[in-house]
Amino acid sequence: MIEAIQFGSRTIGFRLEYSDRKSLGITVTPEMEVLVKAPLATSVEKVKEKIKKKAPWIIKQQSFFLSFQPKTPKRKYISGETHLYLGRQYRLLVQIGEQESVKLRGKFIEVTAKEKSRAKSLLQDWYLQHATSKFHAIATPLIDKFRKYKVAPGSIVLRSMPTRWGSCTPTGKIILNPELIKAPKGCIEYVIIHELCHLIHHDHTQKFIDLQTKEMKDWERWKMKLEKLLA
Repeated sequence: MIEAIQFGSRTIGFRLEYSDRKSLGITVTPEMEVLVKAPLATSVEKVKEKIKKKAPWIIKQQSFFLSFQPKTPKRKYISGETHLYLGRQYRLLVQIGEQESVKLRGKFIEVTAKEKSRAKSLLQDWYLQHATSKFHAIATPLIDKFRKYKVAPGSIVLRSMPTRWGSCTPTGKIILNPELIKAPKGCIEYVIIHELCHLIHHDHTQKFIDLQTKEMKDWERWKMKLEKLLA
């Protein structure tokens, strides 16, 4: 059942499910969907009252997940197009040549390909290679900082995710989106620290926020930069 409430100028939609349970539970998913599970006898009006009371928390949760949604517009991979790398904009230059390569040269990303249709895969491979080395280099000192909490990720892996910048599995594996290589180093650090905090606190509770603030005092600045830059 899909319902909604009005909170100020904002409409909060939610999916309502009834089950044999004693209390009402509210969850905000990484896709920013609000799920409500209520006892069988609970009226919709009572559920809406509860949602209104929890609205500030729901909006706060959604804002956390918002920065983990890549929004870079679809690229055509043609000369003259702008592409990001570590927060800086570069002009793409595609040229034909037998020796295929991708190089940063001044304000340009130069792609040499046997055919123009190869530019996309060559650039994506280049991004992935750089993401692999840069992410591990950035993550290593941050992981060392978190050892004082007696936690460490089982591994850090790269995986394309259409709606998230990073995630932390129940087994402690941190997954990072390779697209994050287009953002500044501070944004990458923010995402890694965010996921490292999940090794200690699995939900976005006040304790989670306090820990994240302790380990990165200006995390909100980098979160906002990530939201605006890759839009």
